[in-house]
Amino acid sequence: MWIKLVGSVRCRSNGGAHNCRGYWQLVFGFGARGDSPQMPSHPHLATSEWTLDYPPFFAWFEYILSHVAKYFDQEMLNVRNLNYSSSRTLLFQRFSVIFMDVLFVYAVHECCKCIDGKKVGKELTEKPKFILSVLLLWNFGLLIVDHIHFQYNGFLFGLMLLSIARLFQKRHMEGAFLFAVLLHFKHIYLYVAPAYGVYLLRSYCFTANKPDGSIRWNSFSFVRVISLGLVVFLVSALSLGPFLALNQLPQVFSRLFPFKRGLCHAYWAPNFWALYNALDKVLSVIGLKLKFLDPNNIPKASMTSGLVQQFQHTVLPSVTPLATLICTLIAILPSIFCLWFKPQGPRGFLRCLTLCALSSFMFGWHVHEKAILLAVLPMSLLSVQKAGDASIFLILTTTGHYSLFPLLFTAPELPIKILLMLLFTIYSISSLKTLFRKEKPLFNWMETFYLLGLGPLEVCCEFVFPFTSWKVKYPFLPLLLTSVYCAVGITYAWFKLYVSVLIDPPVGKTKKQ
Repeated sequence: MWIKLVGSVRCRSNGGAHNCRGYWQLVFGFGARGDSPQMPSHPHLATSEWTLDYPPFFAWFEYILSHVAKYFDQEMLNVRNLNYSSSRTLLFQRFSVIFMDVLFVYAVHECCKCIDGKKVGKELTEKPKFILSVLLLWNFGLLIVDHIHFQYNGFLFGLMLLSIARLFQKRHMEGAFLFAVLLHFKHIYLYVAPAYGVYLLRSYCFTANKPDGSIRWNSFSFVRVISLGLVVFLVSALSLGPFLALNQLPQVFSRLFPFKRGLCHAYWAPNFWALYNALDKVLSVIGLKLKFLDPNNIPKASMTSGLVQQFQHTVLPSVTPLATLICTLIAILPSIFCLWFKPQGPRGFLRCLTLCALSSFMFGWHVHEKAILLAVLPMSLLSVQKAGDASIFLILTTTGHYSLFPLLFTAPELPIKILLMLLFTIYSISSLKTLFRKEKPLFNWMETFYLLGLGPLEVCCEFVFPFTSWKVKYPFLPLLLTSVYCAVGITYAWFKLYVSVLIDPPVGKTKKQ
């Protein structure tokens, strides 16, 4: 049986060029490439090389949007209209993203209510809640990803922030429900699922702690565990049940976890594997120069071709999906242990969540550069509460946001992205410095020097490199330099946050967190 779900196209705007893809029809057919033997022939199969790699709830979400889209431009719903673009289509995409951001705005409002108001300045602009609202609502990365690439990340991050707020408000069942729904909208949030699972078990299923903060094992509540399990089960059944009944679940997972896409995205995400790839490239060049390597044995698939593909490393061992999974788990485990054995309340949960997101970004398979926002946004909540976290946030967000520059690659977008990032970065640094002006400086000389280095890097990549002969011979060099330079800063922020989590003492309370 083949379930058809007709919808609109997904459009991306890059300056004056628009890239629109036939999109929602691929959700339930699961045979868009003709690779499903159990699927009967259908007139809409094989209409596009792009398959929907989001969970079912997102498909239904876009299906609902399609009923509004038909009033803007009926042609955008024609699944055969590949690369179709019109002014009405773009208008609908822009307005739909803006409208769905209402949930994000509400979530930010709820998060601001959870912020400790001890550091309250005389002026409104110096209050932590005001600063946090600006850091979230005017986040540079989210702005360019959502309102130029026409994605609904604001809506999805709204669900995540709202679930975090509910946990801060001790409304654990609501927080668990919202996160379960979020997972079935976009499975990238599996990265932070360990933090949710351990925190809910630690703070909700165990109803009391000892004076030193450790668990009273006799306070375990089976009723609460069953309640949480029931919430997750019902949401999952609603999302995946129809596919399970039709024996199409393997097709769902094959698209949600496309391991054949290769270790890195076309533009390397600034993580550990970017540094690993760059080191392999340097060693291979040195090896060829010194004649330690045979040019005929160099793999044909290039890491720096800008293509999404599988490739073999030349000198260093090639990386498999299993290896990235093991590295990710090893990176996450210490933060999970700290959340369990060194409870610090909701703030400890938030720091663990950020570390889970960052660890997965650092070591995951085929990570997109946009995934850095999964760590940047929750880190915003921490930045207005503690000077140390503010310092880490500023390094992480400045470096992470700059790493998104290659997404906007046309000439008209160059001044826009530079101006928007400068405005956000200057405000972030100045507001947090004002908030913690009575404490030590947020940056040391090394961190200041590194962040200032982003300026010369941008000048070299955007204004010098295009006029050199290297542009033809090494077209991918600016992306490589951007990825590697930003990877250093993000790795440093990850390491610094981990150290602070490991050395901070637990919060001892006699009552349940």
